[in-house]
This record gives sequence, C-alpha cells and structure tokens, in this order.
Amino acid sequence: MPAKIDSYKLGTIEVTIEEAERENKLNVICNDGAYRSEFTIRKYEYENYKRHMNQRIKNAYKEQYKNDEEE
Repeated sequence: MPAKIDSYKLGTIEVTIEEAERENKLNVICNDGAYRSEFTIRKYEYENYKRHMNQRIKNAYKEQYKNDEEE
C-alpha cells in the first residue's frame, strides 16, 4: 500500500495524497461521497502549487454537479 503523505478536507471533498510507484510522483485521490477522482502530479507541483491544485479540484467538482443538473 502506498504511503500516505497528506489527507485533508476541501469543503465536502476528502483529498488524500499518496506516494506513487514512480519516483517524484504523487497520487491525488478526491472523494465527496458521490464522485471519486484520482490523478497523478509531480512532487514539485504539490509542494509549490497546492493552492492552485485545490482550486482546480473544487472547480472540477462544481462543474460536475452543474453538468448533472443540466441533464
């Protein structure tokens, strides 16, 4: 099992950061109960652009719910 680096709440979204199999890469797992998303980032991005990453996560979830309402 990959080592957990960080775990925090972003509003209703639970964000978990884990080490990836590849060197200098991290897995980001997001889950709000209805939707789950997982993607890989470079360690540098996590350390230096965490606020930007969090804003993109929030916007992506907001957009998903907006799309569901339109359907």
